[in-house]
Amino acid sequence: MRGLERLTGMSGTVPQPPASKGPSVRFRLLAIALMPTAIVLPALLVFVAIWWSTQFDRLLTIKVNGDLTIARQYLDRLMESSGESLHALGDSAGFERMLAGGNDGEIAAFLESRRNGLSLDFLRLVTPQEPGTAGIAAEAAAEWPVIRSALAGRATTAIDVMNGEQLARLAPDAAERARIELVPTPAAVPTDRTIETRGMVIQSATPVRLPDGRTGALVGGRLLNQNLDFIDTINDLVYKPATLPDGSQGTATLFLDDVRISTNVRLFAGKRALGTRVSAAVRRAVLDDGQVWRDSAFVVNDWYISAYEPIVDSHNRRVGMLYVGFLQAPFQAIKYAALVAVLAAFTIAALVTVPIFLRWVRGIFRPLEQMDRTIAAVEGGNLGARTGPVERSDEIGRVARHLDVLLDRLEERDRELRLWAEELDRRVSERTRELEAANIRLKQAQQRLVMSEKLAAIGEITAGIAHEINNPIAVIQGNLDIARETIGPAADAVATEFRLIDQQVHRIMLLVNKLLQFAKPAEFAETAEPAGPAEVIADSLLLVRHLVNRASVAVLRSDRATGRVRMNRTDLQQVLINLFVNAIHAMPDGGTLSIRSTDREVDGMPAVAIEVEDTGIGIPPEHKDRVFDAFFTTKPQHGTGLGLSISYTLVDRAGGTLTVDSSAGAGARFTILLPA
Repeated sequence: MRGLERLTGMSGTVPQPPASKGPSVRFRLLAIALMPTAIVLPALLVFVAIWWSTQFDRLLTIKVNGDLTIARQYLDRLMESSGESLHALGDSAGFERMLAGGNDGEIAAFLESRRNGLSLDFLRLVTPQEPGTAGIAAEAAAEWPVIRSALAGRATTAIDVMNGEQLARLAPDAAERARIELVPTPAAVPTDRTIETRGMVIQSATPVRLPDGRTGALVGGRLLNQNLDFIDTINDLVYKPATLPDGSQGTATLFLDDVRISTNVRLFAGKRALGTRVSAAVRRAVLDDGQVWRDSAFVVNDWYISAYEPIVDSHNRRVGMLYVGFLQAPFQAIKYAALVAVLAAFTIAALVTVPIFLRWVRGIFRPLEQMDRTIAAVEGGNLGARTGPVERSDEIGRVARHLDVLLDRLEERDRELRLWAEELDRRVSERTRELEAANIRLKQAQQRLVMSEKLAAIGEITAGIAHEINNPIAVIQGNLDIARETIGPAADAVATEFRLIDQQVHRIMLLVNKLLQFAKPAEFAETAEPAGPAEVIADSLLLVRHLVNRASVAVLRSDRATGRVRMNRTDLQQVLINLFVNAIHAMPDGGTLSIRSTDREVDGMPAVAIEVEDTGIGIPPEHKDRVFDAFFTTKPQHGTGLGLSISYTLVDRAGGTLTVDSSAGAGARFTILLPA
């Protein structure tokens, strides 16, 4: 060994290679170099894309809010124009002359002639009533704040909602024009209404001086239901040509409550979506909470960038909404196209520049990779591996050439060590062969001794059982025959019990033979008669019924097998009874015994599986591989350890298998698989 240490030059200490191989220098340097392109720039690109997308959506919201402002300004201007028109009429000389000299009929005819010119749907004069009297003036003043304000001397214009009866009194055709059938609309608030009969009216009232010095009110109004000129004018003002991208379209709508009473939104074939209703979410935000909605919304049949504003009547109640919006899809297409273009540009730039960079650095790392492959080959046992000529003359090139020199020295040292090792191996091999031969002879002697003791014990047990059991069984069988003959026909009443006793006496006699079968199974092989699994299970359960009842065990059966098994009925019964008894013993505090028979297919051949499963204490892992060994038992007070061993032998002789699946505390399931 001193010579070995001298040759290695390491005092017997040989350095070991590292346990694991981390990322290469090339990989780490490339990661550092490519990080800006592969990680930082994509992350920045994603951040910018998200920010730009958010700002784009914000600009759309700002635009639709501006559109709503224009629509509201037009509605306000329309209301102002209505008030100004009434004020001009009230101050006109013709109206003063008519008040001074005309009767009620002439005044009504004069107002009707002026109504069409002012684009009004109704125009009337309301005069104050004498104290203590009632009439149309008192009724109108009570209903509408704008009329009360005019009678008090202040001109007022407001939006009011009138029912069908009120509209019919003001204009004969107004009630019919206001009538709109409701269209079922998804996502709207559920309603039982089928028709809208109310009308939304721009109602103006201006004070006028009557000939007797009192103040009257000149009242006019314009119905907005199905007023397509009004809504189309708003749409033309807000969404002029070239203000939206190709494919998009602007829409405007006036709502009474949540019903579209005037709109240019289309359903199909150019039909306007009158009678459709707004979604429940928009209704809650605008009508219930009084908010202005500026967001994406589903309008009739598509998504729109939408703005909704509540409309308040003269009683300061939210009675409707003003809406403008435009199709969302074209703007989304523009946004996604821009994002895709930026991403494509970045991808093309990366695909062009990264390969050039990688090709440039490959020349730097090639000597390092050659040295790495050489070291790996040497570690794998190829001591003749070398890096070879290196073109570079820098630090990396000098290290590569020096590595080859060191490997030459290492190979020479290895050759010397191998000579020493071969001599040592030769001497150790001689001593090892002598020890192996001695161990083989010792094991053979031990096996013969164990087998002799086992066979002797089985023979002694079998002879004793045959002697002790056969004589009492013969007495039982003989007395049973005498009892059957003595009671004569009366034996028919207990024929089943006699038959069962006969069977069990015969079974006890067979058990003695089974012990001999365990020792010499080939000498006691019987012809297997096909047996039905369900019948054998029923007979076996009948024989352990007293154990089941005493242990409070519930029995669950599932007889789904249709085939018969090629196994002796008595043998199968013995196997099942062994499994039932073991399961009952495993459930001392009660439980469930599940017995299932099913048809299966093994290697293309029909077979029958019988499963016996309990909910007992289970089998510990260290005992699982020994449960079928002869004389092995986990309950010495209840058995001899032969039951499962004999059962395994009987099933194996019938061409089947007996397996167990269990774990401690989780019950056990034994599966008998037999050819059908």
